[in-house]
Amino acid sequence: MKQTILVVEDDKMIRELIKIYLTKAGYDVVEALDGEEAKEVFLTEHPCLIILDLMLPKLSGEEFCQWVRSQERNEVSIIMLSAKSRTEDKIKGLKMGADDYIVKPFEPEELLAHIEAVLRRTGQFCQKIAYDGLCIKPRKGEVLLFDEEIKLTKHEFNILYYFMENPNVIISRENLIDQLYPYADKLVLDRTIDAHIKKLRKKIEEDPANPKRIITVRGMGYKFVKE
Repeated sequence: MKQTILVVEDDKMIRELIKIYLTKAGYDVVEALDGEEAKEVFLTEHPCLIILDLMLPKLSGEEFCQWVRSQERNEVSIIMLSAKSRTEDKIKGLKMGADDYIVKPFEPEELLAHIEAVLRRTGQFCQKIAYDGLCIKPRKGEVLLFDEEIKLTKHEFNILYYFMENPNVIISRENLIDQLYPYADKLVLDRTIDAHIKKLRKKIEEDPANPKRIITVRGMGYKFVKE
């Protein structure tokens, strides 16, 4: 389960350099060019860490940082990037909600070392899978849809987790029965699985009658769609 890092930087060359380096280090990297776009990506991708430039168009890095910290679930870590090297600037950034502060220019190796240090302290919050605004946190037993918590039953949670671990794979009802009822002492019918799926769709689909996330593959089972 890879950790997702959001890079918010309007300088294309710096942004691409960071992305290449972090991708090679094994992270999933998503990008935003300004603070407004960063809001959308944050709610959709649920990153575990944000690399945040302070000088951004539309919405400054400071304003975006304050917005993130105002969210109900703000366990995401933030590393600020700035050309300002005065001690008072660093203190201001940390008091604003940053977990770390790096002065430009910097070497990619330095940034990676800071990321690893921060994630050693906060890595337990990064155990998550997120697709298109839907986020599941297995260790916390939590599911979020665009940052709003959704209450699922045990079976609904386990079905969703299994689907999200196996995106774009057709999963039969028999397979789902084995996952949900490994020690069942009586016959579990296919329609039991169908009932769980129907209830789950009502909670995660915009239009449960025309699902886009969990689709039915006629004669074969179901598939969780990741585009």
